[in-house]
Amino acid sequence: MSLEFRKDCAYALLVPTSMGVRLTPTVRQPMHCSHTFTMHATSAETNVASVCSYLGLRVKVLTTFVKDSPIARFIKDDLASRHMDYEGPDVEQGGPWGYRHQFNLADSGYGPRGPIVHNDRAGEVGQTLNVRDFDLERIFGREGVQIVHLSGLIAALSPGTGAFCLEIARAAKAHGARISFDLNHRDSFWKNREEELRKIFLEIASVADILMGNEEDFQLGLGIQGPAAGGKDIATEIAKFQTMIERAQQAFPHASVFATTLREAISANCHLWGAILSESGNWHIVEPREITVLDRIGGGDGFVGGLLYAILKGWEPSEWVQFGWASGALATTLITDYAQPTDETQIWDIWKGNTRVKR
Repeated sequence: MSLEFRKDCAYALLVPTSMGVRLTPTVRQPMHCSHTFTMHATSAETNVASVCSYLGLRVKVLTTFVKDSPIARFIKDDLASRHMDYEGPDVEQGGPWGYRHQFNLADSGYGPRGPIVHNDRAGEVGQTLNVRDFDLERIFGREGVQIVHLSGLIAALSPGTGAFCLEIARAAKAHGARISFDLNHRDSFWKNREEELRKIFLEIASVADILMGNEEDFQLGLGIQGPAAGGKDIATEIAKFQTMIERAQQAFPHASVFATTLREAISANCHLWGAILSESGNWHIVEPREITVLDRIGGGDGFVGGLLYAILKGWEPSEWVQFGWASGALATTLITDYAQPTDETQIWDIWKGNTRVKR
């Protein structure tokens, strides 16, 4: 089975997003006692898109920037270096207390010390995302997009971005683009907005072709009953997730692909990493395998990016979950929170456990 796509598309993947920068202490130190940091541009949605862009598929990013901001310039240059096209308005900062790009402060953890991530999103310019700033007829009609990847993070960022994501989903569906929706539920975004956001998430999920998320995402974002507490062996846990996905399939019959990752952290540097995929009711499962982790942030996005790449390439569904699993594992070996594969072979070697030197 494979998803059918429009053939006359300029872009394989489109992601609406709110860009920011991440500061990470060097040599895996905690944020609060560090003095030296690396900085890179980041967003969950471009983390996903990086797998496709580095492997040669055309990607477009829809976002907003702060006019004349050096951080905005940094982000634009970074997206270009990652082989991504981008468009979006430059918004006036409005003074020192006006708009800015989000800051993500994240240490990687080490051994028994887990990672700590602090998001500073006050005045985030991405909250201004509005369909009036984009020519959707040109983007979806004349240029063409094969898959639109939407994230619950953007849908819940502000009332305006929720409406923005709905309009993107409607335009995508009207022009024959496939819709991927990673639920990405965040309690802090949903506080006192449950009814409003549940309605938005349900509408997007109802037209999505690909639905992804963990147990909390499906339960809190869509109201799908998730795994009950208890059970320690892997087979039992996988069976519980399969039951949850079956409930989601019944609630959202338009979607043909459902996926979730499985993770158990032995330490900050050693995880058991697995994945479950259902396509048209057929199961493809990667039981958790041990991986060595440099930085866990972005592993789930890497999985989604690899999965979408494999779908876009028209591979067999069994390969979708394998390539996604390995792309996520690759992302956890990098200090950036997105995967930067050199080629498909690098990812397949991770799947096969091949770590031999390439000369």
